Amino acid sequence: MKFTDGYWMHRPGVSALYAAEAYDIAETSTTDGAGVLIHAPTGVIESRGNTLSRPLITVTLSSPMKGVVRVRIVRHQGAPTSPGFRIATEPGAATVTIDDEGASLVTGSLEARISAGAPWSLDFLRNGDRITGSGHKSVGHMTLASGATVSADPAGCAGYTTTGLAPSQTYVHEQLDLGVGELIYGLGERFGPFVKNGQVVDIWNADGGTSSELSYKNIPFYMSSRGYGVLVNQPEHVSFEIGSEVVQRVQFSTAGESLEYLLIDGPTPKEVIEKYTRLTGRPARVPAWSYGLWLSTSFTTSYDEATVSEFIDGMRERDIPLSVFHFDCFWMREFNWTDFEWDSRTFPDPEGMLKRLHDEKDLRVSIWINPYIAQRSALFEEGMEHGYLVKRPDGYVWQWDEWQAGMGLVDFTNPEARSWFQERLRTVIRQGVDAIKTDFGERIPTDVVWHNGASPETMHNLYTQLYNEAVWEVLSQERGEDQAILFARSATVGGQAMPVHWGGDNSSSFPSMAETLRGGLSLTCSGFGYWSHDIGGFEGTPDPGVFKRWLAFGLMSSHSRLHGSGSYRVPWMFDDEAVKTSRWFVERKNSLMPYLYTAGAEAAATGVGIARPMFFEFPDDPAVGYLDRQYMLGPDLLVAPVMDPDGVVDFYLPEGTWTSLITGVPVMGGRWIREVHAYDSLPLYVRPGAVIPRGARTDRPDYDYLEGLILDAYPDADEIDTTVDVVTAEGTRVVFRVTGSGTSATATAETGETADVRVHR
Repeated sequence: MKFTDGYWMHRPGVSALYAAEAYDIAETSTTDGAGVLIHAPTGVIESRGNTLSRPLITVTLSSPMKGVVRVRIVRHQGAPTSPGFRIATEPGAATVTIDDEGASLVTGSLEARISAGAPWSLDFLRNGDRITGSGHKSVGHMTLASGATVSADPAGCAGYTTTGLAPSQTYVHEQLDLGVGELIYGLGERFGPFVKNGQVVDIWNADGGTSSELSYKNIPFYMSSRGYGVLVNQPEHVSFEIGSEVVQRVQFSTAGESLEYLLIDGPTPKEVIEKYTRLTGRPARVPAWSYGLWLSTSFTTSYDEATVSEFIDGMRERDIPLSVFHFDCFWMREFNWTDFEWDSRTFPDPEGMLKRLHDEKDLRVSIWINPYIAQRSALFEEGMEHGYLVKRPDGYVWQWDEWQAGMGLVDFTNPEARSWFQERLRTVIRQGVDAIKTDFGERIPTDVVWHNGASPETMHNLYTQLYNEAVWEVLSQERGEDQAILFARSATVGGQAMPVHWGGDNSSSFPSMAETLRGGLSLTCSGFGYWSHDIGGFEGTPDPGVFKRWLAFGLMSSHSRLHGSGSYRVPWMFDDEAVKTSRWFVERKNSLMPYLYTAGAEAAATGVGIARPMFFEFPDDPAVGYLDRQYMLGPDLLVAPVMDPDGVVDFYLPEGTWTSLITGVPVMGGRWIREVHAYDSLPLYVRPGAVIPRGARTDRPDYDYLEGLILDAYPDADEIDTTVDVVTAEGTRVVFRVTGSGTSATATAETGETADVRVHR
């Protein structure tokens, strides 16, 4: 959201007040412990007369956790304030020092230093070195004249308004400096350029597919290549200008009279994510079976139990291992979503069918839901009668037709409505459902009244958290905490604690494959540990080449699903080579489960995602900052999906000798490489010095990883002396010490387990 017209002027109708100086500074007590209170007048005070009719901005510094500084900016304290997100705190993490030159709040290696007097200067330092700061005209309060617009886009900001006018008359913004060469990442699942410099990003959940600036998962948190992160603690709409209004600064603004943000020190990218997810929630550990291949009915296709059985039997006949079968929307009757009732015309015996899928087919089952209740459903009248549906300001139920006719929205701020929804969900889980696809959660109106009195602007982004939490709680209770899993589309801060999330409605093309990967990498930079996407694309039907290339990409992701819109995604409907490619990559993924499941355990422990950008692992390599067509799968495997019809792929290998996991051929890194790959291959390289745990089975993802375990060692020195962790499907961590020289090595664990070692040189 832009307020200025160049360096000196403001846009028509915009009046600005800026913190001009730190007029007085005092130590204060906060909920975080010791803090610093700063009164900042909006002009330099040179005489007593300057204090008259002079607005004052109050800034408070504190530390909720070691290595994290909280900054709260307030103009009018009596105005409505944001509830913020749920933030964990460890009070007493900071020490405060005040002298004639200003004040310092130190927490771990991070220091916030405010200079006394003019001009306004708030610096953030790591071990004495400045990493960013808030300077002249950074802390601002903006007032808009009636009818003024602050959006660069005449259509308004990302669907936030329909008039093109700003939704509020007052805003607060902060600007933090961008250093030379500094890169910004994250802000949720974003499908545009991976590096966010130069972009305008509106944090406002929207159902816009994967081909626009809209996003299902908007997270007001960004990471810097300088090793720090910033969380704007506002569930409401937040607008980011990343070097796009003032090119040497990141600006973030929100409506109202106050703004709060947290600056999180690393100094490495992984350490930033570790602290961020300690504040907002760590990804849960998901069951091993969920890593296997998921097959869907697809969306609008015709299907019944016979169709489902035909698909499942077809996979088995072709030796393609399958772990989960998903029933999309039409498991319920049209015009009735979501009523939790199987459509009796196509599924007359749901309990029997689910039992057969479990017992005879050895599969888990997933079903689709959304948080809307269609008017034709019997649940609508019940929800309306008891006040379980969101209401308009006039007291009547809010409804619209842009999905299911006359649908209402479950009010999860009402504890009784939440329990009502959960009990109906509990019924289908007890029928034999294992996982829930929580679709939607973004189309949340602002012209409504919530049961708990929450602001509609607050609830728009926050709704998805309440929706997913309600479902997650039921799954945890009915299936056990270690077996709960969602397949969620929308999210906000904290959503990473309830995995898995998938990328939403992409299209069946190579460009959409690339934008899907960019979205996943940005999501990892926002603290999400697991991520999936519709193999082959959702909209349209992929040609066989796109489908087969996407198979390799999808099965080298943490979670893998065959799903589409109007056409089936069973491999034999493309060609025989698609069948072969499916089988090959599913088997490779299953054999890598000791490695992948251990990477998942790392995600649950630290927040660092399984699929991660290159700069997470190589933060000191300047060549990796912009890379968005390749990624690290766990700490030691580099994946470069093929997104070209001729099989050509360009990718970068950092320094050292890397080895192809597929061919065993070593390749010198520190350079760009071009390769041409068949459909059953892609660049999949092992990091120098790594040890990759490989399982003995390829037919399923959930098995005893220690039985027949092989450790593939790729040493970067003559002598081998290293350790490797293996987390079993039951969650037990076993640490093997691998020692040897040449092509011979052994592996033993303190607990007595041994494993065969294969040395690759």
